[in-house]
Amino acid sequence: MKKVLSNDFVYQLVALVLALIVVHLVYVTVIRPNADAILGAQADRVAQGEAFVPDRSLYVVLRDYEQESCFVLMLWAMSIMGMKTRNSFRERRMLEERFINISEGMSILPEDARLYSRPLQALPDATRRTLLPRTLLAALQRFAATQHVQDVSDTVRSVCEAESDHLDSELAMIRYIAWAIPSIGFIGTVRGIGDALGQAYRAVEGDIAGVTTSLGVAFNSTFVALVISIVIMFLMHQVQLVQERLVLDTQHYCEEHLIRHLQARDAL
Repeated sequence: MKKVLSNDFVYQLVALVLALIVVHLVYVTVIRPNADAILGAQADRVAQGEAFVPDRSLYVVLRDYEQESCFVLMLWAMSIMGMKTRNSFRERRMLEERFINISEGMSILPEDARLYSRPLQALPDATRRTLLPRTLLAALQRFAATQHVQDVSDTVRSVCEAESDHLDSELAMIRYIAWAIPSIGFIGTVRGIGDALGQAYRAVEGDIAGVTTSLGVAFNSTFVALVISIVIMFLMHQVQLVQERLVLDTQHYCEEHLIRHLQARDAL
């Protein structure tokens, strides 16, 4: 378990570093140069006294540091969700296998439980730690100890509920990112409004270029942050749906391929 946690931490750290590098590279080479060129051209037209309505350029909307931070967090969250989704699909493929080889009409007695447990115990560690083998093994061990089918059903339900809680807790970082992105957007709003108020004296003198630019920072950062937050929340709910279906299908697998074949001695 410690090794799994360590691997997850390393993956998330590497994903964050790569997101920083990729986003900053795009901003340095594409977004900010184009935004500066557009703003420079608009400033020249204003200086010449030309009356015009400036076009709303995507480069200008995205140019500030708050938007860059939001995109870094977005890529980081997507990489984490991608890993969670990949793990869920990998475990889902195990539902197509028959870990307990029992024919239709056959029964498993309490003394047979250890025999059926051995193939599960012989699985590689990485496979044995996944949900389905772990649930089957816990169910067989419980049946061998108590010899009651209802106890086995309760064990399967308990393991699946614990796994559901575990998967939900692993999404805590995604929830934090989904909360942090709008917060960064609001920081940009505060910064932009503060800059605009600091240049209010220039607006009184007739020069409103600085004020409008600062207000653009304020509204653009919030706009981009809220759009990204909507995307992240949608993807997070899709990941949750995949994980919940995995847990429910695992529980159904155990009921279909194990529990209904169990036969207690006192029922004979």
